[in-house]
Amino acid sequence: MPAAVGRGGDGARSFGGGLAELIQHRVDAIVTYNNTAVAALQQATRTIPIVVANMGDPVGSGLVASLARPGGNITGFSGLAEELSGKWVALLREAVPKVSRVAVLAVSQTPGHHTNWIEIQGAAKALKITPQRQEVAGPDEIEHAFASLVKGRAQGLIVLPHAVTNARRAQIVGLAAKHWLPGIYPDGQYVEAGGLMSYAANFSDLHRRAATFVDKILKGAKPANLPVEQHLAVSLQLAYRRGDHPVRGRDNWSDCRDATD
Repeated sequence: MPAAVGRGGDGARSFGGGLAELIQHRVDAIVTYNNTAVAALQQATRTIPIVVANMGDPVGSGLVASLARPGGNITGFSGLAEELSGKWVALLREAVPKVSRVAVLAVSQTPGHHTNWIEIQGAAKALKITPQRQEVAGPDEIEHAFASLVKGRAQGLIVLPHAVTNARRAQIVGLAAKHWLPGIYPDGQYVEAGGLMSYAANFSDLHRRAATFVDKILKGAKPANLPVEQHLAVSLQLAYRRGDHPVRGRDNWSDCRDATD
């Protein structure tokens, strides 16, 4: 009977303390959920199979050689955050038609955020929106970042996916409300915390489905030969408060135009 060993953290520094212990346990597989954690794990072991419930740009980030043949000890799911980036801009404009300047909250030294930014710039140009990028190196810089983006006259907010920002989602949503910034977020948990809306993969489903990779690995499959799967189902979640977009809880939309149905 396999045993489970749980460890967590909100970034590489907090997560790193448990890596040695995981290795010492000689576990058969490790399951994690974002690029920050898997990058730390990749440095710690090249032999223990690692299943990632949600990778951002796994090839571009250097986590796998290709989606079809990962080639190392890492496999799992790609959550399509890069492909959804342009839709975040379109949905924010649809919810707040007068928005013309949108702040993009990113975490510095995150390779996937460069791809997000390129997609956002392209979508913003088409909609005649000015995007302004605001980076934080860690959670202590979030409040200062909001002061800067407000000073830059931002009228809306896009938060890019990262363990650092996700761990501080309540703070981010609170600051957005304080400064009257309607925001679109990369995880439905932000909406549950009070944010306006999210458009993202169903991360709960991704975590459940990660178990299928573990099952295959425990039966002898090698991560190098298990293709990374792209999770195509996305979910649009919206809050319903006075002044917000009057739609809520519509799942599995493939096009932002459906938000007005």
